[in-house]
Amino acid sequence: MPKSLLLAALVGLALVIALIAYYGASSVFDAVTAVGWGAALVALVRAGETSGAGLAWWFVVPGAAGPLVRICMMLRWLREAINSLLPVAQVGGDLIGARLLTFWGVPGGAAGASVVVDLFVQTVTQFFFTLIGLACLIQAGGDTGIVRAAAIGLAILGPALIGFFVAQRFGGFRFVEQAMLRLAKDPKWASLGGISSLNDRLQEIYRHPLGLAICFAIHFAIWFFGVLEVYTALHFMGYPVDYRTALVIESLGQAVRGAAFVVPGAIGVQEGGFIALCAVFGIPAPTAIALSLVKRLPEIALGIPGLMIWQGIEGRQLLRATRNSP
Repeated sequence: MPKSLLLAALVGLALVIALIAYYGASSVFDAVTAVGWGAALVALVRAGETSGAGLAWWFVVPGAAGPLVRICMMLRWLREAINSLLPVAQVGGDLIGARLLTFWGVPGGAAGASVVVDLFVQTVTQFFFTLIGLACLIQAGGDTGIVRAAAIGLAILGPALIGFFVAQRFGGFRFVEQAMLRLAKDPKWASLGGISSLNDRLQEIYRHPLGLAICFAIHFAIWFFGVLEVYTALHFMGYPVDYRTALVIESLGQAVRGAAFVVPGAIGVQEGGFIALCAVFGIPAPTAIALSLVKRLPEIALGIPGLMIWQGIEGRQLLRATRNSP
């Protein structure tokens, strides 16, 4: 694993510990335990989000048959588990997810292209979700510093998304094909050998706007469904908020997490972001830290089994390759 990612994870963990110590470990612990069985509801919401994201992914897999939808849902779960729990950048699990998809007969180019488009659509919908959250914050007369920072972030992200789309649509991903082909020389990644058709597969996906539209609609709905995590957790902590307030906290919190994509799990960064956002609505820092920790519980509860299943799939594939080798 890259030393820089490990260092970022350790710095983030140190920041979380420092924040908990500064604001009072007992206060944070009390807020977390106050959630009680509400944590199970938060986990159920997360499970629904992940399943929906898997469904959205399936709609942009070229030539995907009906039975593959269950595989996409499972692999989306594994993608999230890897991104959340392992010291990789928050797209490492997506690369592995593309590789795993080839185990079910999807060509490497199609698998890679589907993940690229899926992530792009997810980011575009998050852009609009964050924009709506920012508008709600402005309407509520929120902190001008947060408004300014969010507006600058969106102003930078907008042109970047347009550029990324242009690169996908007009052949700019051929350099990615070359990088993937080099990676495929490693026996562990040989299944990505068909990635040479990545650009062609991207064009194939964009020639089917209905699948793209459905993928967009599902991802967009998932962001609003995910607001229930914040809404539920704060309710059980004794700080009930309306849906709009929860939307502001969730949308801008997700934006902070996305901006820190090089930090594994955005550990430390997410906690600091929640402290700033919750303060706007009079929610104390210990509760804000507890909210962030409660949102991490599903990552552990769902992620650990996901990592185990991933290793099981890898082991089965290795055994199959050993049996087939001369």
